[in-house]
This record gives sequence, structure tokens and C-alpha cells, in this order.
Amino acid sequence: MALIRSVKGVRPKWGKDCFIADNATLTGDVVMGDHCSVWFNAVVRGDVHYIRIGNKVNIQDGVVIHCTYQKAPVNIGNNVSIAHSAVVHGCTIHDNVLVGMRAILMDGVVVEKNSVIAAGAVVLKNTVIKSGSVYAGVPAKKIKDVDTALLEGEILRIANNYNMYASWYG
Repeated sequence: MALIRSVKGVRPKWGKDCFIADNATLTGDVVMGDHCSVWFNAVVRGDVHYIRIGNKVNIQDGVVIHCTYQKAPVNIGNNVSIAHSAVVHGCTIHDNVLVGMRAILMDGVVVEKNSVIAAGAVVLKNTVIKSGSVYAGVPAKKIKDVDTALLEGEILRIANNYNMYASWYG
């Protein structure tokens, strides 16, 4: 059974048709929408600030989502995929975003809609990623624009597929 912990009297909440893996951890002030999934060994830690997660968000294996005390909460929109072992810390991610495997997003980062953060990218503090951009590298820089094939073939496809995968766990 997943580890769901209250912190200072505040317990995580989630909407309908969500999948939370047996060894995922959710603590404190976390509010998640409908059709979300939190996969194996993922940690969503709302102990020092709040975390708000929209609908149809998948938080894949080994992801860490955390905040900075009294400074930087986490806000995540709809149709967001956060791939294996990524770190999302004190930042804002808008709708239709793919965060690649082992990417790191630091405090104050804003990822606008329809964007991709490539695998292994390190997005430095207070970076604003404009809508429709692909960022890669260390530190992350814009490498191209998101086209229709990338939006539909990757960003939206992955968000939809993770809903299907979650249904397999009944």
C-alpha cells in the first residue's frame, strides 16, 4: 500500500480514477486532480509548501516532487508527463508538457504549455520556458520549437498512454 502521510494535520487528496503505486509516497499539502498516476518509488512531498497537480498527470517511477519552505510551491497543469527519475522542485509546469527522464527543474522555473524538457536537462532557477519550446542540455537551452508531430505524437500520446497503463493495475 502506498505511503500516504499527513503533515501538520494536512493529508494528500486526489480525484477520481487515480492510480498510486504500492510504494509511492505522498505527504502533506498535495492536491491532485482526476485520472492521475503516481508510479513506483515516486515521492510527492508537500511538507514544506503546497503541491497542486491538475488532471491526467503521470508521475513516473522514481520522480521526486518537492518545494522550498515558505518560498517555492509546485504547480502542475493538465496532461503533463514527468518521466522516470526526474526532479521537479519549487516550480510551475503548465498544460501539455513532457519532462524527460532524469531532467531537473529548479525553484522558480516556469514551463509554459506545449513544451518539452529533454531527458537529462537541468533547467536552472527562475528560467522561463516559452510555450512550444524544446529545452535540452546542462544548463538547459532552447534547441527547437514543438511541432504538431511532437505535440500529438509524444506529449499528448504519453499522457494518454499512462492512463491506459494505470488501468492495467485495476
